[in-house]
Amino acid sequence: MKTVLEFSNTSFAYNSQEILKDISFSINEKEFVFLTGKSGSGKSTLLKLVYAALLPTAGTVESVGHKFPPIKKKELPLLRRKLGIVFQEFRLLTDRNVGENLSFVMQVAGNTNGSIKRKIGDALSEVGLFHKMKAMPDELSGGELQRVAIARAMINDPLLILADEPTGNLDPDTSGEILELLRRINSKGTGVLFATHNYEFVRKCDYRIYRLENMKLTQIERQQL
Repeated sequence: MKTVLEFSNTSFAYNSQEILKDISFSINEKEFVFLTGKSGSGKSTLLKLVYAALLPTAGTVESVGHKFPPIKKKELPLLRRKLGIVFQEFRLLTDRNVGENLSFVMQVAGNTNGSIKRKIGDALSEVGLFHKMKAMPDELSGGELQRVAIARAMINDPLLILADEPTGNLDPDTSGEILELLRRINSKGTGVLFATHNYEFVRKCDYRIYRLENMKLTQIERQQL
């Protein structure tokens, strides 16, 4: 099985304050992995290391075929095209409709006009929002906004989706729908690293679980939650 993400004795410090210390773990292609931990434990920091928004202060990260540090500036777009990122706060362009939000991502990645329209339709159908292609973000519910964000994350066929507390702003029923959507996407071959402090989610699923606590990452079993 091919490895898509590997941390090797990886640490990160900010202004001399350690946030992550000596972390080693890996994720294989097509795998779904939970990253748990209390708010402020460093989950978002760890995810930022995956897409090189931050660089380790010790050790290395190998993410979808790119090993760093160091990493050249011109490598960053190549790295990030192989990743899909879903944030808690959606981060859609508010002055563009749903289809235009997805089109923008594809244009930045260098897709041709012929493939853009087809892939937008496929991605919105996958998340159940084809009928909302012309809707503006302020016309959508929180759950719909997150579905658009997931469509945006998957539209360039990433090897791994990073989901950073994607249900943190949603009600329990909608949160469950978002989890099931990501599970379905994973079942079709896309890896998922799902950061959450919602342990009810984690208990429902038979996936590997890592807990981030006191700067350290440890693999745990469901009964330890």
